[in-house]
Amino acid sequence: MKNRAIVPLLFQFVLIPWLMICVAPTRLLPITPPLFDPSKLGLNNGLARTPQMGWNSWNFFACNINETVIKETADALITTGLAELGYVYVNIDDCWSSMKRNTEGLLVPDPRTFPSGIKVLADYIHEKGLKLGIYSDAGAFTCQVRPGSLFHENDDAKLFASWGVDYLKYDNCFNLGIKANNRYPVMRDALQATGRSIFYSICEWGVDDPALWAGEVGNSWRTTDDISDSWKSMTAIADLNDKWAVYAGPGGWNDPDMLEVGNGGMTYQEYRAHFSIWALMKAPLLIGCDVRNMDRKTLEILSNREVIAVNQDELGVQGRKVNVTGTDGCQQVWAGPLSGNRMVVALWNRCSKAGTIKVTWDVLGIQSFISMSVRDLWRNEDVLKDVNASFATQVDAHSCELFILTPQTVAQHAIA
Repeated sequence: MKNRAIVPLLFQFVLIPWLMICVAPTRLLPITPPLFDPSKLGLNNGLARTPQMGWNSWNFFACNINETVIKETADALITTGLAELGYVYVNIDDCWSSMKRNTEGLLVPDPRTFPSGIKVLADYIHEKGLKLGIYSDAGAFTCQVRPGSLFHENDDAKLFASWGVDYLKYDNCFNLGIKANNRYPVMRDALQATGRSIFYSICEWGVDDPALWAGEVGNSWRTTDDISDSWKSMTAIADLNDKWAVYAGPGGWNDPDMLEVGNGGMTYQEYRAHFSIWALMKAPLLIGCDVRNMDRKTLEILSNREVIAVNQDELGVQGRKVNVTGTDGCQQVWAGPLSGNRMVVALWNRCSKAGTIKVTWDVLGIQSFISMSVRDLWRNEDVLKDVNASFATQVDAHSCELFILTPQTVAQHAIA
């Protein structure tokens, strides 16, 4: 009988306080959003029940892409085991098309770099159990001045569907000054009219606050400008994305841009922090490095099953920054609820020196009498049992330690 009482009590003492923290107007939340309402989230196309996972060509290759690179990347996702872990989208970014449409007004793959065409490439990807993504723009031109899809939405959607495309990243360059919420729904409707399930990734850069309107338009929406492979860029983007936490959920996700893990501009500890926070924020996990030539440490980060499981947790609540201490707030606690009455907690040291970061139950919205076990996701082991009220750990400079808290017992007086 006592064990049966734990579940409803934990809902009362853990999840409800957590939701109250999430929507309370505090100094960590620049806006006061409405209460989380999953029924209003997500484009109704059956996709993105969890954040998308895969690879995108832009961060490493930019315009230096061709069909061989795409095929070899698909092969590498299989041989490294990344595909098995959920990285299934192989997404071609800008520069795949010719500079002009054909005489019928249709997009044409660049004959120099994609001589076999996109349909053949899609078939190759599908034979491996993976999915193919393509890129276009909600403007007259793409960002690299290839033909955009503005005013060509129906023709382009039909073409993508006929090729077997599974994912569309839809950018925001050369938009002729037309408001985003007038351009992006047009492509949504065109994609749905094809009858093919195509993941719709809105890349609007957060200009017109897409979290406020894109939940019924796309499966994910960029909340920030482009990421770069630097500590400064990554941390700034994490903070910007945090602002919109309560607007994400199954079917539609905040997108702080693709992963830079493995591209060389940050240290191992910084990349591990990058991956930890993106996973906790329920951000898309889109690899941005050359997976054909990854080093061991890069693969180690990208293939951590327990961290990936945080990102893919069925509860689908975006974790967020809940406490800051230290000089300029450089010692931070980020956290979020998971299924099974658990909670993920990141202790993120953005200081220039190592330090001890402490998290208290009241910051997490947990009653102090609830006893928790603590599992370290980077060490893949349980490190503490029956912890009450708080715990602390040493965190290296520019590093992040990631934990899952699981309730063990509830004090006798709470059950009575």
